[in-house]
Amino acid sequence: MVMDKLITKEINTQALMVILEKNYQEISPLWSHHQMEWINDMYKTYKDHEKYMIVLYLVKKTFDFYSRHFVKESYIQFFEKDFIELDSFNVVEVARAINMPKESTRRKINELEKSGVIKRINKKIIIDKSIFPYVKPVKSVIRLSRFLSTMSNILSKEKILLETFESSVIEKFIKKNFSYIWKLYFEVQIPMLLNWKKIFKDTETFHIWAVCVVNQKLNIKKIAENKGNKKDYLKNFFYDDKFSKNGINAMSVSDITGIPRATVIRKLKILIKKRYLKINDKKLYSIAKASKNHQQELLSAQQNTFGNLSKFISKIFSLLIIEKEFDHIKKHEKLTFQN
Repeated sequence: MVMDKLITKEINTQALMVILEKNYQEISPLWSHHQMEWINDMYKTYKDHEKYMIVLYLVKKTFDFYSRHFVKESYIQFFEKDFIELDSFNVVEVARAINMPKESTRRKINELEKSGVIKRINKKIIIDKSIFPYVKPVKSVIRLSRFLSTMSNILSKEKILLETFESSVIEKFIKKNFSYIWKLYFEVQIPMLLNWKKIFKDTETFHIWAVCVVNQKLNIKKIAENKGNKKDYLKNFFYDDKFSKNGINAMSVSDITGIPRATVIRKLKILIKKRYLKINDKKLYSIAKASKNHQQELLSAQQNTFGNLSKFISKIFSLLIIEKEFDHIKKHEKLTFQN
C-alpha cells in the first residue's frame, strides 16, 4: 500500500514534541520567522492587534461551522466572495474568547462597524473581506508550506515519514482544503497570541519583544551551527552575551512591525524595566539574560505553542497521506476500468 511507504507509525503529539525539542535550533528560527511575518501582517490589517483578533475569532467561528456541517471550501471558493455571513454574536462571548474587557471589545467592534469591516443586516453579521488587502493570506500560505516541507524532511530523517513533501505539493493541498486547514491553523495562532498576551499584558508589547527575539535568533544562526536541541541552544547560545551584541534599534522595530516609533520606544522602556530586554551604548536592543522565573514563564508559553503546533503538523501530514492514498486508489480504479 502507498500508505505503508509514506508512514511507519502514527504521528502523535508527544513524538513530534520530542522531535521539535531535538531539532530546536533548526526549527525554531523557521517557525519564529513565519510567526513574525504573520503578526506583522496582522497589525498592518487594521493598525490594531485587538481588532484583528475580533475578526480572526469570527472567521474561526465560520470555519468551525463549516467543519461541523462537513462543508469544505477551497482557497479560491472562500476568497471569491467578498463577504462572510455570520449569525449574530454575543459581545461577552467574543471578549472572553480573546481575553479582552467587555467594554473594550464593544468599543473595538463599534469601530470595526464604523470603518465598514463589520455590518449588521437583518440580525446577521457581515464581514467585508474586500476592504483590507492583508486579510487574504497569500504569503502565509507560502511560508507555511515551506515550513511544513522542511518539517517533512526532518520527520523523514527521524524515521517518522518515509517520504518528504515538496512545498508546492503542500501549498496545493492547503488551497484545496483551505477552510478546514485554516481552521486548524487558527487553533495554533489564537492560543499562541493569548498565551503571550497573558505574559506581556498586551499584544503590542509582545510583538515588539518578538522582533528582538527573531533578530537575536538570526544573529545566532549566522554564528552557530544549525544543529542542537532546545536545552543546549538556550544554554549555550540564546543567553550568551556574544550573540546579543548586534541588537536592533527602535526605528527598525517600528519599520518591521508598522507600530509607530513613539509607541515602540515607550514599550521598549517597559520591556527593559521588566528585564525582558537590555540596551547597549549604541542604543541597540537585545534579549536580556532571564531569571529562572522569567525563563520558566517564557518556556511554558512556548511549550503550549509547540504542543498545538505538534497537533497541527500531525493532522496535516495524516491528511496529506490519506489524500495521496485516495488519489492512488482512484488512479488504480480508473486504469482497471479502462482495461
